[in-house]
Amino acid sequence: QVQLVESGGGLVQPGGSLRLSCVASGFPFDGYAMNWYRQVPGKQRQLVAAISSNLRDSVVTDPVKGRFTISRDNTKNTVYLQMNDLKPEDTAVYLCNAPHFSAWGQGTQVTVSS
Repeated sequence: QVQLVESGGGLVQPGGSLRLSCVASGFPFDGYAMNWYRQVPGKQRQLVAAISSNLRDSVVTDPVKGRFTISRDNTKNTVYLQMNDLKPEDTAVYLCNAPHFSAWGQGTQVTVSS
């Protein structure tokens, strides 16, 4: 079955960086687009970034533009989210998503605080 496992979250000070990873299994990873979302308790899940299967197209949403980058390594079945210049408002659970399969990872907590 489709499985997505995130890692790389943690506590970081404002201005710091983290790189999240999501390892996928159970489907031909190089054939499908992947997304990163984030969720804060009591709020709707928010799309952060998306990348096409062939790496040619990627997008990050306005709140993180210029600070976050999405990438993938199809040889490792892994999608990454590089997060730089983190702000307290980036605090959330970050979730990996395979939209074609409506599959979600369990999430990894990112906390930005001094």
